[in-house]
Amino acid sequence: MPRKLLQRYLPTPQKVRGIPGLKPLRPLLQNPDIWHLTRRSVAGAAFIGFFCCFLPIPFQMVVAGIFAVQFRCNLPLSIVIVWISNPLTMPPMFYFSYRLGAWLLNMQIEVTTIDISFSWLADNFSRIGYPLVFGSLLCGWVLGVTSYMLVHVLWRFHVITRWRERRTLRLARRKDGDSGSV
Repeated sequence: MPRKLLQRYLPTPQKVRGIPGLKPLRPLLQNPDIWHLTRRSVAGAAFIGFFCCFLPIPFQMVVAGIFAVQFRCNLPLSIVIVWISNPLTMPPMFYFSYRLGAWLLNMQIEVTTIDISFSWLADNFSRIGYPLVFGSLLCGWVLGVTSYMLVHVLWRFHVITRWRERRTLRLARRKDGDSGSV
């Protein structure tokens, strides 16, 4: 994977540790494993980020951060991926999750109008909660596993491509060196 590209856009450990609001978490942020950009840590961060972005709860970044620290995956990347679910993308994501959950659970869709407010959600959660949570967990799991596998495949493809480029370059240097000595 393009490690240098990721490093260019992700914050450094020193920058994150310097955030005043994260002062109580500094001992957890000392673990070097949560800052490495290896195939395992990036794939795990992709799984965590995509899984957590489908959780129908507030503060998804906190959950992603806890999972990243617990499973020693790249912390900044897992939190950045969670930003896919934002106020613009959440309604279609959760509506799709609700419809998928209702369809898989063979439940009738009972919601006809949606009002984006906590009072509407509290009044209707008993009707939409189970299919929404089931569909969200399923979507998060499928997208997480897919991204995990895709990162592994793309990372491997990138490494093999780089090996071939270096091999071709070495052979070209040898050929130039052999022809120059005749």
